[in-house]
Amino acid sequence: MQIATWNVNSLSVRLPQVLDWLARQPVDVLCLQELKLTEDKFPFMELRAAGYEAVAFGQKTYNGVALLARTPPTAVVRNIPGFEDEQARVIAATVETPQGPLRVLNGYFVNGQAPGTDKFAYKMRWLQALHDWVRAELAAHPRLVLLGDFNVAPKDRDSYDPVGLADTIHHTREERAHFQALLDLGLADAFRMFEQPEKSYSWWDYRMLGFQKNRGLRIDHILVSEALRGSVTACTVDRAPRKNPQPSDHAPVVLTLA
Repeated sequence: MQIATWNVNSLSVRLPQVLDWLARQPVDVLCLQELKLTEDKFPFMELRAAGYEAVAFGQKTYNGVALLARTPPTAVVRNIPGFEDEQARVIAATVETPQGPLRVLNGYFVNGQAPGTDKFAYKMRWLQALHDWVRAELAAHPRLVLLGDFNVAPKDRDSYDPVGLADTIHHTREERAHFQALLDLGLADAFRMFEQPEKSYSWWDYRMLGFQKNRGLRIDHILVSEALRGSVTACTVDRAPRKNPQPSDHAPVVLTLA
């Protein structure tokens, strides 16, 4: 079984690329971020024709998340319960698998702009609310995956310039502490369960030949619960879509479960 996350940076622009990728890489579950469209414009029919049932949580121009699966997702939750938020950042659902129900939490984490700003303070509140909710979800759903665009580079090796970018957004001690707090709930960073090539990233700036020079960050993550750790056989970044004409600035991350 394969589960993937991909920040597509506008689904209306990138839908043909998503459909092409699914034809080449027919994962069982695909979580999308930054849809940048409302649900009435979401391509349910096109995705169903490709073999996927989808649930979406969108908004105009910004944010938006969706979950695609081979079987209809159930018990859908939109945004963090109890956390008042006008932005469409989280969708969660249960997906049936041969091994039993799998709870999938898909998030487009807050960017935060810069330390000391209102947006950074919002990111800190959002991350704390997420942590508390994930703890409750784990208690109810031992087989759980938390994935998406975290907007956090958890370690220096997840950044192309950890010295020059130290204490800037995605690299601050506060953000990394929140990432570690999620791991402390009993989650594991699936990508780091395996030996990986040096300078492995999932995002590259459009500017200044960021992808061509591999000036990237690893900010798209898949965290798995303790009950799933023994089933994880691979976790990789698929750089191929980043080479497309008009690509997203993110690449898909793919988890394989035995």
